[in-house]
Amino acid sequence: MTTVSAIDREKGTAFLPRFDAQGLLIAIAVDSITREILMVAYMDEEALAKTRETGLAHFHSRSRGKLWLKGETSGHFLRVQETRVDCDQDALVMLVKPEGPACHTGATSCFYRKLEGEELAPIAG
Repeated sequence: MTTVSAIDREKGTAFLPRFDAQGLLIAIAVDSITREILMVAYMDEEALAKTRETGLAHFHSRSRGKLWLKGETSGHFLRVQETRVDCDQDALVMLVKPEGPACHTGATSCFYRKLEGEELAPIAG
């Protein structure tokens, strides 16, 4: 196993994703037009490779323990327009074109509530 230095990862031009102990990294889907955060999920190496190969967001389902194509049952795919990588390459922001609601509840975004004191309140809009 080749060790990657922090300098190579943080200052270099090579894509060197840093997966956690469970083999995952954070993936944040953001609407490429509105810049609204749509969802947060995890990717393993397979999900990352499939996303890059197809242009459709794939994730690792922690609850099912397997590859998950966002939209495979709902038809609400996320078409990746651009992928941004954070400084230490353990998180991605994907600018996406959503083909329907991103949240399994039917909401546009999974972030449809805000914390007000000790309660959750719907976000207008």
